Amino acid sequence: MTVKDLDFARHETVVQVRSARAIGRSRPEHRPLKRIDEKPVQMALKRAMDIVVASSALLVLLPVLLMIALLIKMTSPGPALFSQLRWGKDCKKIRVYKFRSMYSDRADQTGVTQTRVGDSRITPLGAVLRKTNLDELPQLLNVLKGDMSLVGPRPHAIGMLAAGVLYEDLVPEYHKRHRVRPGITGLAQMRGLRGPTILASKSRARAAADLHYVDNYSLMLDINIIVGTLRNEAFGGSGF
Repeated sequence: MTVKDLDFARHETVVQVRSARAIGRSRPEHRPLKRIDEKPVQMALKRAMDIVVASSALLVLLPVLLMIALLIKMTSPGPALFSQLRWGKDCKKIRVYKFRSMYSDRADQTGVTQTRVGDSRITPLGAVLRKTNLDELPQLLNVLKGDMSLVGPRPHAIGMLAAGVLYEDLVPEYHKRHRVRPGITGLAQMRGLRGPTILASKSRARAAADLHYVDNYSLMLDINIIVGTLRNEAFGGSGF
């Protein structure tokens, strides 16, 4: 190879390297989404919003809460509140509160036996509370305690079944939804994905919505979910 050939080869290599660098600069960088635990400022703001909204709501709704509790005691024997152990953040077990909507001697403390349309365990008053989702109001106390958030994946019962199998067997990434505090409402609920998890397709869709929330969390997403939930409730609750 002559000196001229060597010079040409060096020149060609330099051009290729420069071209590759130019192409690399011209391509948009792929930046992976931040994990939810890598958003400390937004998570701090989320917690602050939880405390302010939950405490304000409890004060404003106190007469309503007391009236519901009194009606429950008057219409069926047993306590006004009902609690269950459910999955919390980081797979910790938390005790979640609700207004009792079932007859005390028929309620399932584990929550594994899911409620169905026309469930005979539900009291007449309980049917109204569940339809309007007023039975969930005591979970504002869970929010103040720090066990729950206003928005997040709903807290599932320990050992919850989906399509007849454990949820984590149906959806391998199921426990990824527990990277955040569970919520009173969530993306799945806003999309109408609620009720018994009998169908595998609906169960997967609900889990997919929860995982999307975890992967794409932002404070604006929380606000949109709250607004969407209030809008849905204004046109009639879908609980039973």
